[in-house]
Amino acid sequence: MANRASQLQAFDRLLTIMDELRAGCPWDRKQTMESLRHLTIEEVYELGDAILDKDLDEVKKELGDVLLHIVFYAKIGSETDDFDIADVCHSICDKLVDRHPHIYGNVKVDDEEDVKRNWEELKLKEGKKSVLEGVPKSLPAMVKANRIQDKVAGVGFDWEQPEQVFEKLQEELSELQHEVSQNNQDEIEAEFGDVLFSMINYARFLGVNPENALERTNKKFIKRFQYLEEKAKANNKALRDMSLAEMDVFWEEAKKV
Repeated sequence: MANRASQLQAFDRLLTIMDELRAGCPWDRKQTMESLRHLTIEEVYELGDAILDKDLDEVKKELGDVLLHIVFYAKIGSETDDFDIADVCHSICDKLVDRHPHIYGNVKVDDEEDVKRNWEELKLKEGKKSVLEGVPKSLPAMVKANRIQDKVAGVGFDWEQPEQVFEKLQEELSELQHEVSQNNQDEIEAEFGDVLFSMINYARFLGVNPENALERTNKKFIKRFQYLEEKAKANNKALRDMSLAEMDVFWEEAKKV
């Protein structure tokens, strides 16, 4: 691994290349924060995929892509004299110091929960009117629900036992079933949302990240379905012409692969 001097040299190299690209490349020169936004989101998702796949070489590459975007935004900010990469670094450093008084101050904590509780209280002292202000509006709904529940739990608004959350989930399922029997589509959607919200809450009590859990199932399903497609093709059959019983034979085989 590189020492601190080598790390700083590598970062300086990236900053120099960014300066050169912004000055000489037509594509890079044309970019704005708005035009980069959707690309940044894609890069973060690609990093997330690499992490879930436990592909550390790919994680390294995707981290580089994300870092490039951070440097890119800072370069654009410097061109209007609003901020530069040094301001970005100092901003996060100041925040980390301020929000870790148990490291840089005289506050005592016993465990992770104390740290999270202090974190939320400090943010309110900084001027935030709600602990939920820090939840981005554009987050995917499942991720947003998880962050909402995590944040309110940080200030004590939470269930005491996992069993209570499971009971709430069963209650929501019962209400959904009732609305389904009434065939009220608007209420069905509302109750379905309550079920998902309760499921995500229960996942937190089980120590499970719901986004990771669902993506794990997505990957598993894709792998098995593609096995089914390959087997059907090998037998000169189209899936649409196969019965569910025939497809289930290959599906069960896929579970053992």
